Amino acid sequence: MRAEFGGQDGVGAARPERGGVMADLLDARTYRAALYVLLAFPVGVVCFGVLLCGVLLGVVTLPLVVGAGFLLASLWLVRGLADLQRWMAALVGVRFEPRLPRAYSGVLPWLRAVLADGETYRALLFHVIQLPLSLACWVALLNLLALAAAGLGAPLWVNAPGLAFVWQEYTVQLHEWSVLGMMLLGLGSLLLTGGLLNLLGRVWARLVVALLAPDLGAEAAQREVVALRRAAGRVALGDDLPGTLADLTAQALAASTAHGIALVGGDGGALAQAGLLDPALTGPVERPPVSGEADVRLAGSGRTLVTLPVTLPPTAAREDGGTLRAVYAAGTRPAEQELAFLLSIADHAGTALHASQLIQRAGERAGEQERARLARELHDSVAQALYGITLGAKTARATLDRDPAKARASLEYTISLAEGGVSEMKALLFSLRPDALEEGGLIAALSQHAHAMEARHGLKVHADMPAEPHLTPDGQAAAYRVTQEALHNVVKHARATQVWLGVRQDAGRVTVTVRDDGRGFDPHAQGRGTLGQRSMRERAEGAGGTLDVQSAPGEGTIVTLRVPTAPGGVPDRAAEPVAGHREST
Repeated sequence: MRAEFGGQDGVGAARPERGGVMADLLDARTYRAALYVLLAFPVGVVCFGVLLCGVLLGVVTLPLVVGAGFLLASLWLVRGLADLQRWMAALVGVRFEPRLPRAYSGVLPWLRAVLADGETYRALLFHVIQLPLSLACWVALLNLLALAAAGLGAPLWVNAPGLAFVWQEYTVQLHEWSVLGMMLLGLGSLLLTGGLLNLLGRVWARLVVALLAPDLGAEAAQREVVALRRAAGRVALGDDLPGTLADLTAQALAASTAHGIALVGGDGGALAQAGLLDPALTGPVERPPVSGEADVRLAGSGRTLVTLPVTLPPTAAREDGGTLRAVYAAGTRPAEQELAFLLSIADHAGTALHASQLIQRAGERAGEQERARLARELHDSVAQALYGITLGAKTARATLDRDPAKARASLEYTISLAEGGVSEMKALLFSLRPDALEEGGLIAALSQHAHAMEARHGLKVHADMPAEPHLTPDGQAAAYRVTQEALHNVVKHARATQVWLGVRQDAGRVTVTVRDDGRGFDPHAQGRGTLGQRSMRERAEGAGGTLDVQSAPGEGTIVTLRVPTAPGGVPDRAAEPVAGHREST
């Protein structure tokens, strides 16, 4: 939920002021503030009275069952009446976006959440302050209005029959100049009332924002962490550059207070754009931003424009990665934490661009296809894991003192990324070394790869690999490569949440199955997965085996590889479970 003050985002946003002694009386905000002050006292009486009665009834009837109900109702009313106060705050120029309802999971979880939320106590403090403050406003304004009415109405009552001012033994008779002076005093009181109302409107607006606005810092940090996690996962796939850049801009817009965000190439053309279509978001930049820093300036439309560099690594084919630009409401400047978040999104965009360049190079150099594939996997897995570890550690360090629970969650996420990176590195080492499969075995290699899939992509991998199969080196390589390609297709195309991986040996052959619960596809559709399936079939045939792919839209996919066992009998370890094997990796 975001608060808007005076028609602009954030407290203290610039708004035009009128000059002249009659400015306050001619300003519509003065009369909205008068209406707010008029309503604030009776609303304050109702809120304070309802809460006080609820608490007293709860305390008195606490030995009975209904006492707890009264106290819970009073606690709920603190938040409910705060929503009423937020609705009234529109009269003094403060508007709140509608907040999402909280998911109800029971009385005790709700009670813990409400008592642990600082917003509850700020709302309660506002209800307590509102009554005496609104009463003081009423007293001051009524006195000024009474003085203004008496002064402006002086010609009607000063010379009224029977009215005389007596001081000691003297009788005072007001002259015409005295009447004029009283009228001027009444006019001054009226002008002072207008100025006081305008001032009170601003005081109440800032009080509402201070006590009833949500904790934007905590919510913004949570949104940024979620956005960075999603962005890292999307960049790690690296299969669709336009879609990845569009997703990055959408994540940046959702997690920030910007009105519009665009990723712009070095030529000034928009690569991806989300939110407000401001002209300042596209076109060549007058002054390129310094690497690692944000350039904040006014755009031609009067809004605030932030420009950040999209940095590419030195090994990239081109040096200029473009810029990430964001526009904000006029008179506002994003916080340093938000600028750091946008800079991280720009770094992700540079990573995506670099990954796209690597993929293009790999396609152009068919002779180095395998080497390029391994380089891409290193970039998209281990490098992203290390980058995610860095972000998680920075987040934990930033929140260690003020929010240990959030720091603990960031550390747990960092540990999971580290474990996934280690598993992926081991899986890559298996594929890099020609003798790694023969030394470590197929089950160990597949277990490492499955563990990496879980850590990096959130898949639940159910593994059923009770024993090491007896295969030739070619059979091992074919089984590993086919399984690796099938799991990669699950991540890239299937949109699955669970995968079942099985390895069985019986009747002179080894059967490897990969089954997922994804969206499936039509195997007979022209051009659907032909390159990947052809590669897997060629590997299976090269090892003397067969490959079978079964799928249907909405019913998942089953890939079954059958390869013959190695001649010469089964080794002793084939009958024993592999050390460290888990039923579900």
